[in-house]
Amino acid sequence: MLVIILALIWGTSFILIKKGLVVYAPNEVGALRMVIACAALLPFAIRNVRKVEPHRWKFLLGSGMLGNFLPAFLFAIAETRVASGLAGVLNSLTALFTLLVGAALFGQSITWMRMLGIVIGIAGTAILIFTGNGNAELDNMYYGLYIVLATVFYGISANLIKFRLQGMKAIAVSSLALLTVGPLALVYLLTTDFLYKLQHVPGAWEALMYIAILAVFSTAIALILFNKLIQISTTLFASSTTYLIPIVALMWGVLDGETIHLWHYLGMVVILLGVFIVNRAK
Repeated sequence: MLVIILALIWGTSFILIKKGLVVYAPNEVGALRMVIACAALLPFAIRNVRKVEPHRWKFLLGSGMLGNFLPAFLFAIAETRVASGLAGVLNSLTALFTLLVGAALFGQSITWMRMLGIVIGIAGTAILIFTGNGNAELDNMYYGLYIVLATVFYGISANLIKFRLQGMKAIAVSSLALLTVGPLALVYLLTTDFLYKLQHVPGAWEALMYIAILAVFSTAIALILFNKLIQISTTLFASSTTYLIPIVALMWGVLDGETIHLWHYLGMVVILLGVFIVNRAK
């Protein structure tokens, strides 16, 4: 049930980013997302801040930066050129990088079948990013590499939560990880044109509403659910929410008038095949 709820919430996040970008620059969207998410969970962070063992703070900071702060900016930058539906598809690589990071840094086993799934997933990514109709679209799709980098960060963060923050409640991990990056995002936000746009640009409040929904549901609440899922299962199973996220993301994209080409569908199928093999392989 948690997997389905997460897929619906996260699958909707890509269209919300797109709506926020109508008015705000990518850096403003990313910073706003972090500030609002941090504020939403601040009461829980205050309640748990003194309970944290000192050696865990570096892992909370790592999770905050790699699992939240940097991806928030990378996805916003990418969606200035990449359709929200395709961003949701590329997000599927999270499952593959979670496995690779677990094997490389945390001693998790990796079989030849899982390696095959990773190779297939990477091939699907190449199809999705480097094929299109015309040079303009091809140039735009290079922005998909920002999303690929974000999924690498997600993979590292998921393993940190599983192997370095075990024993902590999901809401404590989520709120404190956001607390480590929220103030930084706020300071940065105040250096942008956010306040000017909010006061003078038509549609700024509506765009802010979309970003607020993104921050509260797709970041704060979803982070708690995801961390809980990691704690009660494996990192690989938790990251398998990426099976369903592309379906939700593509649905929203199509409803919003985005054009998805045949090559894009082929790339999506190949990526999901790779993720399927990785999750099913023993």
